[in-house]
Amino acid sequence: MLFKYRILNKFLLRRFFSGVGLVVFVISGIILAVTFVERLPSNANAIAALLDAWTRLMEYVPMFLPMAIFMGTLFASYNLTKSSEGVIISGAGLSPYQKALPFLIGAALIGVLATTVINPYSVYLTNREITTDHLKLVDGAIWLRENNDDGYITLRAKSIDRAGDALVFHDAIVFVQGADFKLTERVTADKITLSTNGMDAASANVWTGHGENKKSWHAQSNLTPRTVLDRYLQPDQISFWQLPAFIKKMESVGIPVRAHWVQFWTLLFLPLSMIAMATLGIAFSQTHQRRNFNFSFKFSIGVITCFASYFIINMFNALGSTGTLPPILAIIAPPLIIIAGAGAFIASFDTI
Repeated sequence: MLFKYRILNKFLLRRFFSGVGLVVFVISGIILAVTFVERLPSNANAIAALLDAWTRLMEYVPMFLPMAIFMGTLFASYNLTKSSEGVIISGAGLSPYQKALPFLIGAALIGVLATTVINPYSVYLTNREITTDHLKLVDGAIWLRENNDDGYITLRAKSIDRAGDALVFHDAIVFVQGADFKLTERVTADKITLSTNGMDAASANVWTGHGENKKSWHAQSNLTPRTVLDRYLQPDQISFWQLPAFIKKMESVGIPVRAHWVQFWTLLFLPLSMIAMATLGIAFSQTHQRRNFNFSFKFSIGVITCFASYFIINMFNALGSTGTLPPILAIIAPPLIIIAGAGAFIASFDTI
């Protein structure tokens, strides 16, 4: 049956990608333009501002892509109804479910692309410029602590950025303790750099118990930029391909990874979420009218429903992150509920 309507399926798939592509292009253009203007004063030139805006756009893609799938599906279905092509397709013998199949396949393909390509690319772009927004903070600050045979080192900083392979901590203070927990050094500096060679400050106020001196400072450390990022990066700052190994590594050292599991299952089942939004768009495009189709009204109601669905999905994600629900159940339950409800709505219409 799938091969019987191969030409029609290809035609519907092209219409779907055209509708979704148009919506994605418009939304991306608006976000890129607004972000470019916003970032222009803080960059050296327009090219740098444009690259910065492109990085921010890649961060926003996962947020607006489900909405784009819904709006693109509704737009493509509206064009089929308006041009009477939907009537012709129904007359060729396709049921509402058969007409929906190419749209669902297209949505699943976009979900796979978003998970396997867009997400890793976005993480690659954002991780080139690590800022405080990408890290888990405690009391609004960055805290690092390590212990070795010689004692303990504790670092507190207000912000962080990346300089090549090193991390630079701003407005930082370091407490160095001996094995008996006695404070041996207190270091304050505008900038402290962490590299594979340890911690360094070009100019720091160093207190050693015998007074305070202003000088350069260096300390050996087992911490490296990579271990810091692995421990403190937010789940959405780790790509889909790296998440399984990262989760296994963090579990082995006893670090909570429930939020990382939620992120992993979210990305893994993103194609299912895209299918759910496409099904919702198909449901709102159903009509008994071949003319005078009130597209604006249905579009408005559909957008409100889409936002409500987005809220429900985020609520389930929060339940999964807090441990109220198993992470995998929190991720797959909302799309399945949306698909069941939208499928029942589609079944109630006879479009022929």
